[in-house]
Amino acid sequence: MKAIRFYAKEDVRVEDVPAPNSLGDSQVLIKPLTCGICGTDLHEFAGGPIVTPASQHKFTGAVLPQILGHEFSAEVVDIGRDVRRVRKGDRISIQPLVMPLDDYYSRRGLNHLSPSMGCIGLSWAWGGMSELAIINDYNANLIPDNVTDEQGALVEPTAVALYGVDRSKVTGGSTVLITGAGPIGALVVLICSAVGASKIFVSEPNANRRKHIENLGVATAVLDPKSANVVEYIRENTEEGVGVDAAIECSGIEVALNTCVEAVRNHGTVVQTGLHVKKALVDPALWALKDITIEATWCYEVTMWPRLIRMISSGKLPVEKIVTGRIEPEAIVEKGFRSLLNPGGKEMKVMVNMS
Repeated sequence: MKAIRFYAKEDVRVEDVPAPNSLGDSQVLIKPLTCGICGTDLHEFAGGPIVTPASQHKFTGAVLPQILGHEFSAEVVDIGRDVRRVRKGDRISIQPLVMPLDDYYSRRGLNHLSPSMGCIGLSWAWGGMSELAIINDYNANLIPDNVTDEQGALVEPTAVALYGVDRSKVTGGSTVLITGAGPIGALVVLICSAVGASKIFVSEPNANRRKHIENLGVATAVLDPKSANVVEYIRENTEEGVGVDAAIECSGIEVALNTCVEAVRNHGTVVQTGLHVKKALVDPALWALKDITIEATWCYEVTMWPRLIRMISSGKLPVEKIVTGRIEPEAIVEKGFRSLLNPGGKEMKVMVNMS
């Protein structure tokens, strides 16, 4: 069967690999339909292996080369004898995290924090960028007829965004700043709108991304931090100049994190959702002076899928609006990875058609 596999930095190949030939009692054989290219995939391509396993993964046993793809929807082809939650022919969205279900963290509902955690499409024998794959029954989440294959594939990155919004305490009437308008930042914007935030400010230096956010039609202001004083603007446009109730940092950039701290009101909340690739210089004395809460997020709670699918199904969360490109597997390197990594490029989210 055809699969997209990662070997090493800038070495991704579309090639024939053996199809799955055995199915565990609690496993599901699936046919991937649509798969998104994630920022994690881009990091692997540009500088990996990072999270893909150069040596055997301690829980899953996976090792390079790795079939990519952890943001995807699929059709159920076959099920193990103990599987009850899905049937052949069902369309599903995949929650890709795999981990022991009985360790310290999983027993406390914090499955995503298990030190043994692996991920389908990153550290598991199979991934969404292939003609067939095997997942565990707990990875499968039914999607209704009015949720498209593409929307089903976008549940995974939306879970990352929703986890950040949840931790920020943004709710109806809240004011919020979002720094970084890549796919996760754009999804945070849509979620904040869906939950009723009254003012949504976005800071993003890339002109193409600013345009994408403006086109979503829900942001109060989309600012270029290179030419505008973001903190000053927010103070001028919030009640009594106190700043926003919450700030969600989605870029992984030091200056953006510090902007969030300055822009949030006293006793507000700052959430670090973007992943930093190096240490940041921050001012904890200012955190204390403002009596703010600093939250950091990793992945998402694995129970989010039904909630997100309902939000998308209701029409209140149009996640498909962040998609800018749709490609075939053979174009994965040039029209996928290289296009998304181009600083002047126009793509925000590229989906790979696997069906």
